[in-house]
Amino acid sequence: MYSERVEGDLSPERTEEHAEAPRVRRRNPQASRAAILAAARAAFAEQGYAGATIRDIARRAGVTHGLVMMHFASKEQLFLAAVPGHRDLAEVVAGEPELLPERVAAAFVERMESDSNDDPLIALVRSAASNVDAATRLYTAMQANSVELYRDLLPGPDQVGRVEFVGALMIGVTFSRYIVRSGRLAEMSADELREHLIPLLRTIMLG
Repeated sequence: MYSERVEGDLSPERTEEHAEAPRVRRRNPQASRAAILAAARAAFAEQGYAGATIRDIARRAGVTHGLVMMHFASKEQLFLAAVPGHRDLAEVVAGEPELLPERVAAAFVERMESDSNDDPLIALVRSAASNVDAATRLYTAMQANSVELYRDLLPGPDQVGRVEFVGALMIGVTFSRYIVRSGRLAEMSADELREHLIPLLRTIMLG
């Protein structure tokens, strides 16, 4: 799982030990994208966010490094597209704005309670412990995506600031409940956690 390997070398690329796999010719961009995402999920699961490299993912998918970068501008964007959690945010935010806090709280709790080790927030918090630059790149990508999705839903000024407050809240809960696993937050039931999150999110998002 991601949490098992994130403390390793966080350099953008490492020298590959394995020979390149034969390239698979694909004329269908959707098929290429699907193959890249499948390879990325396997690589991130086996090696963690830090350990996986674009070159290894390309080798697994049978495509070139350049084709991976054409579909996904960076390792961070590929990670967010491949793993559960952040990639599903568009579905979560869709709907009536006044019920947005309830949807976000419910989705966060359900996702984290089912398999938190697969979540981008886990990768973010754990990578911050060993390499601030890697964590910054991932955090920046996550925030940019979130701002784009929330932009038309949050009323009033300073939407970017409020999205960052939402991120800070979720990161804090992730650290306390799913990494440290100690204290009152860790002791709450899933229902209690959701009910505590809703008014906090409502204040941040809707004022």
